[in-house]
Amino acid sequence: MPAVRLCIGVTGHRADHPSYAPHAARIEAAMHRVLDLIAGMVEAVPPPFGVPFAPIRMHSVMADGTDQLAAREALARGWEIVALLPFGRALNCAINAHPRTAADVRALLAEGAAADPAVQARTDTIRSLVGRAQVFELADADEQIGSRLLAMHDAPDDAAKAEAFRADSSLRVALAGRIAIEQSDLLIAVWDGVRTNLVGGTGHTVAAALDAGAPVLWIDPADPDDWRILGAPESLMSLRYDGAPADREDTLRRVIHAALLPGGATTADAAAAAAKDSGVAALAPQHWRAQSAPLWHAYRWIERTFDGRGDGGRRPLTQAYETPGRIVDGSGAGVAAALAALPDADPQFTDRVLGGVLGRFAWADGISAHLSDTYRGSMVVNFALSAAAVISGVAYLPLVSSEWKWPFAAFELVLLGAILAITWVGQRRRWHGRWFETRRVAEYLRHAPLLLSLGTARAPGRWPRGSDTSWPEHYARHSLRGTGLPRVRVTTAYLRAVLTQLIAPHVSSQRAYHAAKAQRLAAVHHNLDRLSERAFQFAVVAAAAYLALVAANAAGLAGDRPFGALTKVFTFLGVALPTFGGCLSGIRFFGDFERFAAISRVTAAKLGAVDARIALLLRAPDSSLDYGTVTALAHAADDIVVSEIENWQAVFEAKQITVPA
Repeated sequence: MPAVRLCIGVTGHRADHPSYAPHAARIEAAMHRVLDLIAGMVEAVPPPFGVPFAPIRMHSVMADGTDQLAAREALARGWEIVALLPFGRALNCAINAHPRTAADVRALLAEGAAADPAVQARTDTIRSLVGRAQVFELADADEQIGSRLLAMHDAPDDAAKAEAFRADSSLRVALAGRIAIEQSDLLIAVWDGVRTNLVGGTGHTVAAALDAGAPVLWIDPADPDDWRILGAPESLMSLRYDGAPADREDTLRRVIHAALLPGGATTADAAAAAAKDSGVAALAPQHWRAQSAPLWHAYRWIERTFDGRGDGGRRPLTQAYETPGRIVDGSGAGVAAALAALPDADPQFTDRVLGGVLGRFAWADGISAHLSDTYRGSMVVNFALSAAAVISGVAYLPLVSSEWKWPFAAFELVLLGAILAITWVGQRRRWHGRWFETRRVAEYLRHAPLLLSLGTARAPGRWPRGSDTSWPEHYARHSLRGTGLPRVRVTTAYLRAVLTQLIAPHVSSQRAYHAAKAQRLAAVHHNLDRLSERAFQFAVVAAAAYLALVAANAAGLAGDRPFGALTKVFTFLGVALPTFGGCLSGIRFFGDFERFAAISRVTAAKLGAVDARIALLLRAPDSSLDYGTVTALAHAADDIVVSEIENWQAVFEAKQITVPA
């Protein structure tokens, strides 16, 4: 099980902001109290799944003022600090130490000392805090922004050069702010509440967080004790009209519970639910199977037999489930090699991805595949047993006299009892629900390395929710949180490597998979439908033949020839053939092969569009590569995958295991 942790993002005004400087002492005191309150609430929550909470993690861009204040408070509490630098380390100091001369800018860009003591003091503070943090540097635009910074200082009276620098640097700060939003359960913002349209500014970050569904703890610099929780973009419309609600601490507690516990219920209830959750229990070691069980291969057999490829007799039905220890050298070998080959790769991060993400993916995928075989195979068996029960009940007609009907009826009773037994066991063991839940976990983790390598993630408010359970999203989110961000300097070379070695191959392979799946399932649907129709057509022939014999006998056309045995055969066929056809139709309806083919066809088309965008970007020079553009492609692929999961669940959610009636 992953270690669960609370992640906090921080944004706020700088020390020289007109609304911050006069209230710095009160803001510091309020920040201290808020962080103490959060720490106390976390300590009061019993850890889910029996795994102690990991230390709280704080994400900050390390600018002076709010960011550095929060970082010092977090370090004093022993929390983890992640420095999300909008620029490389040297350029970050050259910008955020606020040098006044071009000479000091050049000195700081060379990682030297500034001549101005005040500038050097600010530089020392930044370097000290960054040195105690895990650092993620967005350095892919450093050359351009560094040139604009120098140009601005070399020509201090040129407003156009100053505006060009501010525009470019603000975009980088906005990107760093977006990472903080995506990686955090709660954003703490010290903001005057005035403007949200300054790109990269505090208000812009607050608005982006609320748009992404992330809660914001807002501290007003003019009245820092009047903090409150903002939960929707519309709350920005009434900041100055509503006072702090009396239940603000309860609201904050609910936010923390939602981050730490599946479902986010009250502490006691959530702990009990986590302990008894039969879904997450499916991931326990005793549920592992090395390979698929032949008893439940019925669904696999249907797909293999009716997929129209003509190799049904050669492809094995048994599937070996890849273990976490083997995936790195097996299906995950390409991802492992790509991560290790990234420029200035973080080997510890690579190990965390391979063990904490790919390993958990293999585990969840194997268990989900077993549950899929069990659930879907049992339903196909139920349909087959149902048809066999009806056919066996009338099979005595062409074979024996009515006095010997009882063995056939007894066999029919056994088959009906088997259907009820399978259904009862499947419902009791939640084959359907556990399959759904573990498959959600596996699919979230399958695509995670793309986002993790870029330090980006799905924002907390953007995770889907199941209608009955939320533990799969909780499990997957904290598995990714445990990996954290790589200690890396993101350059254009790094972005191109991620794009060519991770994103492009993954999108291309998933596109091919869904295209082939759509073709295969459409063929299964068509062939089942055609065979079912043939069974009904032959049933019509059998019924017509029976009636013809009866008519011939009544008209005296049959003479002395005995047709009794023959009419029983046609009677039997008139029952057996429609029953067989109905069985195939039931399997086709249950499998919903046509709709799944359509879902995969749409998914393949969407991935094809992303694939084309990737190809266009790869033809561009390195100077055109941008962190925001590359992460947008990774998010687009992730959104397509999550949409496919939601569509798949919408189809199969109502198909609970039941008697085929």
